Amino acid sequence: MATISGIWTSPGRKSGRSDGHERLRASAGQGMEGCAHGNPPKREVLFVSSEHLDSVGVEPGAICENLTVESADVQQWPIGQRVKAGEALFEITMVCDPCHRMDELREGLRAELDDKRGMLARVVESGEVAVGDPVELV
Repeated sequence: MATISGIWTSPGRKSGRSDGHERLRASAGQGMEGCAHGNPPKREVLFVSSEHLDSVGVEPGAICENLTVESADVQQWPIGQRVKAGEALFEITMVCDPCHRMDELREGLRAELDDKRGMLARVVESGEVAVGDPVELV
């Protein structure tokens, strides 16, 4: 079963920092509470597979994801797919293509993250999400 293995927010745009949380509220029309990267309506939350991070040798939170998911390939989730995590309901809106900022972390990382950068979503129903919560496709 897929689970949330990490919850992350960035305190400021281009801060280069991600803060980890044990639990956090996802708010419809905003994204994860306190995250400066939420960009409604299509780019509120970024889901990333922990296995993809492992495959490129990057620590969870490093690529500014909001929700790290263990035991699921989020790249396989189709646009429009609804995803339940904790009390919140999300809808996948688009693929998150790796940008030039990935190469600022490590030269060549942008290319390594092709088809591994994650899926962006909007928050359909607000609610709390916690590390260890199951992730269900609905």
